[in-house]
Parts: sequence; C-alpha cells; structure tokens
Amino acid sequence: MSQLKMKLQDDLKEAMKNKDAFKRDAIRFLMSALKQIEVDERKELSDEDIMKIIQKSLKQREDAISAFQEAGRNDLVEKETAEASLLKSYLPQQLSDDELKAIIQKHIAALGISSMKEIGKLMPVILSECAGVADGKRINLIAKTMLA
Repeated sequence: MSQLKMKLQDDLKEAMKNKDAFKRDAIRFLMSALKQIEVDERKELSDEDIMKIIQKSLKQREDAISAFQEAGRNDLVEKETAEASLLKSYLPQQLSDDELKAIIQKHIAALGISSMKEIGKLMPVILSECAGVADGKRINLIAKTMLA
C-alpha cells in the first residue's frame, strides 16, 4: 500500500477519534474517489496516482469556490476553501514563481526556443519535470509571459 494512502487512513482514524466531522468527511470523500478508481481500473494506486487524483479534486474545489463567489454563497466558499487547504496538505510543496521561472528559462535555453510558436515543444518537458509541484495552468501562464 502506498505511503500517501496509509497517511490518509491514519488521518481518517485520527479525525474520527477527535470527532472532527469536517476532516473525517473530507478524507472519506477522497478515499471513496481513490477506491472507485482502484475498482474501475483493477489496480493498486501509487503515490503518484493518488497525487494526481488529489490535484484533480483540488481543481474541482477551486472551480467551485469561484462559482460560489459569483453566486454570493460565502458559507459554501468557506467550506470549499477549507477542503482545498486540507487537500493541499497531502501534496508536495508547490514551486514558487521564481523557482518555476528558473526551470522554464533553463529549458527555453536548452531547447533553443525563441518564440511563442514553439511553446508546444517546451510545455511537455516542463510538465514532466514539475509534475506534482506546479500546476500546468500556472506553468503555461509564466512560460507565455517569458516568451512574449
């Protein structure tokens, strides 16, 4: 069993002991999503697979937050924000913008990229190097500003 999955199970037990309903429910929701994928694909999930699922769930929370803010539902914004911060705690530390710019600059120089037209060559290389520690949308935004 992966270490991340064991940590989730331990945190779930701890939340149940402490009667922390919010944390318990959020972890149960995540665990059920993991279990569903394991059953559907008939495989044991690795830490990398679990991180991808957490990132997907985090993105859903962020989309929900913006939708609830537009609708003026501050109660739901707070709930989704709290769940998003809980999910972030299970992901590795994200790269800062400066660290990301340095990586992008290194690859721009290594690949000899000089224009925005060549961003298609750049993105796969950076995405593979920064998997799990930087969001693809953020990488793309920074790369576009650097190539503009």
